[in-house]
Amino acid sequence: MNAISPRPQLWILRHGETEWSKSGQYTGLTDLPLTVEGEQQAVEARKVLEGIDFDLVLTSPLRRARRTAELAGFPDAVHEPLAVEWNYGDYEGISSDLIRKDNPDYLIWTDGVPNGETLDEVAARADKIIGRVLESGMDNVLVVAHGHFSRILTARWLEMDAKEGRHFLLGTAKVCTLGWDKRTPAIIRWGL
Repeated sequence: MNAISPRPQLWILRHGETEWSKSGQYTGLTDLPLTVEGEQQAVEARKVLEGIDFDLVLTSPLRRARRTAELAGFPDAVHEPLAVEWNYGDYEGISSDLIRKDNPDYLIWTDGVPNGETLDEVAARADKIIGRVLESGMDNVLVVAHGHFSRILTARWLEMDAKEGRHFLLGTAKVCTLGWDKRTPAIIRWGL
């Protein structure tokens, strides 16, 4: 009889607060630092992650994620370019409230962003990370990333269309665990 292959858990840590996450501005590839509050949030996230034996810790190369990883106890996290935030194109630095002044029905999940990445392109990056985790044979992998990207990563882990990420609100420096209900991809913990 063959041994059952391990089913890894994918842990997600969203970066701590920045000035733009605080104000609601889309922050894609603009490389902002954490606020003082964001640094404290990252330190608090460390308490949630203590005692977990991670086989691999990946971080977006953007400094808000790298600093969050460092303060959460993972200074040697591997930079993973696929884990950067959605490239918001012309909407970089703009809040959805401002966009809705001209387009009251605007929703990023269905309308996208002009001159940036499509939702499908972001989902393809998330799928590559998921594939790496599933094929790794590892038990626990942590990804330190960004709000929209983490929500898309979650939807894709659950084998949903990327736009369903709209249902998974995730605060700054919050921890989530994706795993399994027997053989079905599932959310184990959300927003700790």
